[in-house]
Amino acid sequence: MSKPKDYVEESRVGFWFLGTFTWEKRVVEVALTDLDKLLSDPGLRCHTVLDAGCGQGKALKPLQQRFQATRVIGVDVDAQAITAARAEAARHGLTPEFIEADSASIPLPDASVDLVFCHQTLHHLVRQEETLKEFHRLLKPGGLLLLAESTKAYIHSWVIRLLFRHPMHVQRTAPEYLELVRRAGFEFGPGDVSYPYLWWSRARDFGLLERLRIKVPPPVGQREETLINLVARKTA
Repeated sequence: MSKPKDYVEESRVGFWFLGTFTWEKRVVEVALTDLDKLLSDPGLRCHTVLDAGCGQGKALKPLQQRFQATRVIGVDVDAQAITAARAEAARHGLTPEFIEADSASIPLPDASVDLVFCHQTLHHLVRQEETLKEFHRLLKPGGLLLLAESTKAYIHSWVIRLLFRHPMHVQRTAPEYLELVRRAGFEFGPGDVSYPYLWWSRARDFGLLERLRIKVPPPVGQREETLINLVARKTA
């Protein structure tokens, strides 16, 4: 476990949810599908893929399959999560490497990774800037960062505050996350970013009023940005 000031441990409800079918199919796989649409090379293959904040390992199999990776590395600061991820990998016959470490300080060489997948992890971390710089260090020139994050509007909603645990003072808006990634040395354009509008990301009512047709969905340009997906590249 890292120092308390660097990381806020998930609640019991949160840890349970990260192992559910809903998390695997409605959150992880949906994010990967959306990120895949942002990739300029639909047939992209990556030798080494790192899942930063791998949690209970629900992304390991789809990452290995999608990018035909010969080396998959799962990193998480939580020993309990690593144990669960090992079991998840074993169920699928996978043999990834696991590192118990803070994502801001990963014991791997410079330029040793082709792709970093960081899914719903940054908002748990206090050292967000250092973490993104660490991803930049680990990536090979031309390597990709696939980032999927919840924004301040979502993390500060009453439902999420009630059920989960986060360092509230470091939460960011979508533009602030984009600026943080740029400052870490990554490049991306408007076509590399998406703002998913998913039922679970509307924490005030989980989209119930819209599904019941009591409320009309707001136009695309007027929707609250509660999620952001981004593909960024380390300059070759």
